[in-house]
Amino acid sequence: MRIEISVPRQTLDVLDDAGLVLSSYLVSTAANGPGEQRGSYRTPRGQHIIRAKIGAGQPENAVFIRRRPTGEIYTPELGAAHPGRDWILTRILWLSGCEPGFNRLGECDTMRRYIYIHGTPDSVKLGVPGSKGCVRMRNGDLLELFEWASVGTPVEIVA
Repeated sequence: MRIEISVPRQTLDVLDDAGLVLSSYLVSTAANGPGEQRGSYRTPRGQHIIRAKIGAGQPENAVFIRRRPTGEIYTPELGAAHPGRDWILTRILWLSGCEPGFNRLGECDTMRRYIYIHGTPDSVKLGVPGSKGCVRMRNGDLLELFEWASVGTPVEIVA
C-alpha cells in the first residue's frame, strides 16, 4: 500500500501495490502552496514515509499539542474559545522526507518541520488549501486511514 497526496486536486489516495486506488479523500494542504523550506508554512513535495503513528486509542476529536493529547475533546464551543489555534485532532501520521537535500535534512527536513497528516474540525473546508503545511483530513476518514497505514508506508506528495 502507498499514499499519494495531490496538491492541485486536494486529495489523498490510498493505492494498492498495482497502483489501483482503494480509497480517495478530500484534504487541505498549505494555504501558502507547496514548498520544502523550514518556516515557509508550505506543504513539502516528494517522497516521504510515515515515521510515526500517534494517537491510537484516543477518542475522535481528541486535541493534540506537540503530538500529545491535551485531554480536551474538540467542540465548536472550544473552537470559539480559542479562535487562533491550529487544531490537530483525532490522530497524527508524522511524515519524514526520503530525499536528502530536498525534503530531508538541513533547512528542508519534513520531519523536523513537524509535517503531519492529521484530523481537523468539521467546520474546516476541505478540497481547498488552508493549512500551515500539514495535510488536514476529516476525522472519520483519518481514523480509517490510520488503521490501514503503518510506520514506513510510502507517501508521495505531488504538486
